[in-house]
Amino acid sequence: MASVSVAWWMGGEMSHDDVDRAGMADVRLGGLLGAALEANRSGRLSHFIVDAHSPAIEIFAPTRRAQNQDGDWYGEHAGKWLYAAAKSAGRTRDATLGAHVLAVADYLLSVQEDDGYLGTYAPGWRFMQPQPPKPGTWDGAPSVRTWDVWTHSYLILGLLEVHRQFGQPRHLEATRRIGDLCWNTIVRDGIDVTDLGNHHGMSATVLLDPAAELYLVSGEPRYLELAERILQQADDNPALALLARAESGSDASQVATGKAYQLIWNLTGLAKLHKATGNLRYRDAVEHLWDNIRQHHLTLGGGPCGGVGHRSREVFNPAGVFSPESYVETCSTLAWIQLNRELLQISDDARYAEEIERSAYNDLLGAQAPNGEDWCYYVFPNGRRVHTTYWRCCKSSGAMALEELPAIACTQADNGDISLNLYGPCSATFHSEPLGRVEIEQRTGYPFDGDIHLSVTPERAAHFAIRLRIPQWTQAAVLHVNGVLTDCQAGPDGYARIARDWQPGDVMTLQLPMTPRSHRAGNRNIQESFAPDGSAVSQQVLRFDYLAITRGPLVFATGLVDGYKLAETVRVPQGADGDWLRLRSAGSADDVPCIEMAPEGRDPILFGPYYQVGERRDGSWRLTWLPLAPDERDA
Repeated sequence: MASVSVAWWMGGEMSHDDVDRAGMADVRLGGLLGAALEANRSGRLSHFIVDAHSPAIEIFAPTRRAQNQDGDWYGEHAGKWLYAAAKSAGRTRDATLGAHVLAVADYLLSVQEDDGYLGTYAPGWRFMQPQPPKPGTWDGAPSVRTWDVWTHSYLILGLLEVHRQFGQPRHLEATRRIGDLCWNTIVRDGIDVTDLGNHHGMSATVLLDPAAELYLVSGEPRYLELAERILQQADDNPALALLARAESGSDASQVATGKAYQLIWNLTGLAKLHKATGNLRYRDAVEHLWDNIRQHHLTLGGGPCGGVGHRSREVFNPAGVFSPESYVETCSTLAWIQLNRELLQISDDARYAEEIERSAYNDLLGAQAPNGEDWCYYVFPNGRRVHTTYWRCCKSSGAMALEELPAIACTQADNGDISLNLYGPCSATFHSEPLGRVEIEQRTGYPFDGDIHLSVTPERAAHFAIRLRIPQWTQAAVLHVNGVLTDCQAGPDGYARIARDWQPGDVMTLQLPMTPRSHRAGNRNIQESFAPDGSAVSQQVLRFDYLAITRGPLVFATGLVDGYKLAETVRVPQGADGDWLRLRSAGSADDVPCIEMAPEGRDPILFGPYYQVGERRDGSWRLTWLPLAPDERDA
């Protein structure tokens, strides 16, 4: 990968020959995701940090560091920005952004200490030093400072990405020095990593991810040893017991404090550890908790949610607890996208790509403002949009999450097969042996309609397969290859595999029917006991039901009902959804489709795509779930 970035950095615009020499993909997204990426580049990534004097970097200055005893999580912004900005600069060939990335990375290297330390704490408060215990707290914080390992974890990931994009050995060497410091502290000196982070250690055991990544990049055995020691300590901590709880089928809310962001990041590290070792136990554990989160802890828009009836807004609810006002922290959406990225690479299973797409088009875009600068800390299925402040973590996490998408959208396997994982306007160029260069262009109005036109342009005639993800929400997908109807039945992996001798000028047309669908969710409280004769007694004492709408990958929502109501109880007609959900044009310049709901006993209610409701203005309201009227027929 570095050779591509050096080519553009040293010689300006990258040509197809540069891609050929690099042996990698050049993927360009258009449409909604492309617009979000461009806003991210020209907004957040170009302005938040520009040099060593940017506030998020000044906190690393030796004079500031020497006085700092608490630091909180603010040091994370440096690594997050480096990760996202390096990807963006490499992808867009933005020379100004690239110069900022190198200047900031090199400044950080200049203040890295001899032992590898590159955090924001004064010497006596660093993660290598034992700390006085902190009185018991709900979040399992063992000491007065808990974010030093967290900050270094993001710095490793950020500097590794700078190395990938610019190919300079010094940036990789800086990450190795951090890794060596962590190895010395945790493996050689025997300090328990779970004593270094809150949420019963999960804010420090996230080091599992960068440790495994550093091993995968460098091949240095000590980083694998570090990753495995972190996992051992995480599993030995009774309050966390990461591997044991995952294997036992525990609900995600029962792992440590159930903190969504940290838990999912830990699972991402465990997935990478599986890649590094081939240990199926690790993969099975990750998939168990993935299934649990997927079934019980996501909004309709694909964001990990929680915070109901708990002092923290960012922990998973117990399984079965539903609330339209659940919190979705944008950081958790980033972690969920990254976990699904790893599982997609491991398994090539379309369900992971579908989760990424669902999160991206709904809760991720729903958190970003059109200017690319402003982000929501939290989004809610039902709630007010609130743009967050300068230092909040989620602004950097949202920027990172967007930059994950191009490399996921369209991929090529080692055998030359090409997979379309995300749909939307896109062009991709691949090069491999013996196929040579292959270009794929996707022209479509997706996610607003399901007609997808694909042109396939190999450098020369070649035999390979194109794998088309068939979404679970569609029925009766139709595919034509060069005008000929072709079977597109999805296999067990969720892809239709079209293997043939491809010629320049070949075209495919994939039609994914999109119809409005209603979804129901709610809370039911059922008391169960036994009568004196031993017979079971079951009684439902509480029930609330809600209804929501999707079409294709998009969740739909309305603003305040009738301009002022926070909720509206509706009664829907019996029969098919198509009888009372009608697709109509919004009449806007971009002609984004809307859905009209025609409930019984009141005027129709108009729904638009969730991400767009209120024109993404600060303070606008979005209502995804409407209460359903009590229905005696279902009692």
